Amino acid sequence: MHRTRVKICGLTRKSDLVTAVAAGADAIGLVFHASSPRAVTPEQARTLVAALPPFVTGVGLFMDAEPDRVRSVLAQVPLAALQFHGDEPPAYCEAFHRPWIKAVRMRSGTDLRAVARYYDKACGLLLDTYDPAAAGGIGRRFDWDRIPAWLAPEITLAGGLNPDNVAEAIRRVGPYALDVSGGVEAAPGVKDRAKIEAFLQGVRDGDESG
Repeated sequence: MHRTRVKICGLTRKSDLVTAVAAGADAIGLVFHASSPRAVTPEQARTLVAALPPFVTGVGLFMDAEPDRVRSVLAQVPLAALQFHGDEPPAYCEAFHRPWIKAVRMRSGTDLRAVARYYDKACGLLLDTYDPAAAGGIGRRFDWDRIPAWLAPEITLAGGLNPDNVAEAIRRVGPYALDVSGGVEAAPGVKDRAKIEAFLQGVRDGDESG
């Protein structure tokens, strides 16, 4: 049986990280985009990554950051992987010598076959809801029927996921992984323990019924 992987994104507090790991998260996401309410400093991020147990991945999220900004963070924080949410070209994404994920905000007319070809060196694509005013964490889902069957098993699904719809997402889409932020929060950057635990239980339920 395939086990759907889970990344809890937008963590800012060690207590939330401990909850996420205990509930079964495979990765945690740290936001280095200053305008986000979930942004962390390199100092905060270093403390959080230091609390990760073996085999739980620390992922740094950037959006159209200056390369020196990314390098500065990497010099201070031992991130295992990077996630790019802007218009970064492949050469930019590859320049930091870390495994990387490219987020694709699902605009009208997005050609996923062309996107997958363009970012063919990425570890994977993360499909998120498009909003002109935000890079993510907006709590709205896009039309999952837009995800082609040939790509679904390789993607990370994001956008509007929460404990109430996660099992349905697994059954309908069958993604490799899920990325959740706002759907398990009490407030931006402040996670809710009960929601995290319910989300991971929903993942297990979806895997068992999928």
